[in-house]
Amino acid sequence: MANPTPVNNQITDAVTQTNPQVVKEAPAVVIGNLYQTLVHSTGLMFENSVSTQQQISTLSQAAITQGVIQIYSIDTVADAMSVWKMLSA
Repeated sequence: MANPTPVNNQITDAVTQTNPQVVKEAPAVVIGNLYQTLVHSTGLMFENSVSTQQQISTLSQAAITQGVIQIYSIDTVADAMSVWKMLSA
């Protein structure tokens, strides 16, 4: 074993003071990391739900537009069928 010197005592004191500090702070660091992970996951969940709502809104607008186009084209199709019947008779 090394002979005790002032440098060795200083190193020993630094190590013995650092280890309890790390052990003491470890639970707080773990909980902090856990909270950070939970908040990040929750943020991603909300981001995905907003994105899904935007996509559903776009799809519903497209469906409504197609429905309105079909409603407005009923008279045109009926007129075309009437003209076709008159011309083929």
